Amino acid sequence: MDITAALPTFLITLREGFEAALVVGIVLACLKKAEQSHLNSWVFSGVIIGIFASAILGVVFGWLIEGIATSEHPYAPVLGEFLEAGIGLFAITMLSWMLIWMTQQAKSLKAEVEGAVKAVIEQNKTPAGWGIFGLIFIAVLREGLETVIFILATFQQGIIPAIGAFLGLLVAAGLGTLLFKWGVKINIRLFFQIMGIFLLLIVAGLVISVLKHLDAGVGLLAQINPNYVGFCLTEPSSCLLGTLVFNAHNFLPDKQFPGIVLKALFGYRDQLYFVQVISYFLFLITVGGFYLQEVNGKATIASKPEKTAS
Repeated sequence: MDITAALPTFLITLREGFEAALVVGIVLACLKKAEQSHLNSWVFSGVIIGIFASAILGVVFGWLIEGIATSEHPYAPVLGEFLEAGIGLFAITMLSWMLIWMTQQAKSLKAEVEGAVKAVIEQNKTPAGWGIFGLIFIAVLREGLETVIFILATFQQGIIPAIGAFLGLLVAAGLGTLLFKWGVKINIRLFFQIMGIFLLLIVAGLVISVLKHLDAGVGLLAQINPNYVGFCLTEPSSCLLGTLVFNAHNFLPDKQFPGIVLKALFGYRDQLYFVQVISYFLFLITVGGFYLQEVNGKATIASKPEKTAS
């Protein structure tokens, strides 16, 4: 049983789930402060329905992908490779945006959620319960969709990735309970910084996978239809990726331990081509650099009040 398939889904759902747990905890605290705890059931309903909706969307997308993979149409393999590349590219964009946006909004998250809850309670046109439900449902669905898109982008199938996702949700819920119900102090900023680094490396691994699927799709297209042979620009080693620059297949294969763990977490491949290597480091330099800049900026802002108080 390959438990390594559970590692990336565990980390993704842990981070996304804890972010959703923060929103849920803040909403519950606001309701308690406003003496509106009778609306708590709407909060929990939003969580359950949000998770269920995310799972349904994942199943639907999974059926679509499986249908293409099992199709007997001659261009089905090509479409499958391009579909994997497209979903992977969407996942890279979505997760990168979420990582940077959450870092930018972390300081004002509590105030924004409290303001939204206050507005829902005070308005008279819509019952407050439905407003609270909508707020939680959208927050959970957003995090759930990001997880579903990531799982689809890596095309992990079977029970093991699902177990990893479920355990990630359980741990996230546990952290949220410790933080809001039991008052256990958790360094939230440090948690998100560490998880952010993991997420950054996982998404960088998706860059390698997307390029691999694009190259495979163009290669298959050229084999099926000679009219597209001209699309292969860097033959004979590959169509789009240039020459082979890294080959560790003999001493660190990506299908055996520890290479399989590195592959699951960071997109490691025992064979890498020139364009993959350049794109991997270019992603880390640009997106990673911007993320670290935001993190350092938040750390600097957070340290100023401490100096003033002392």
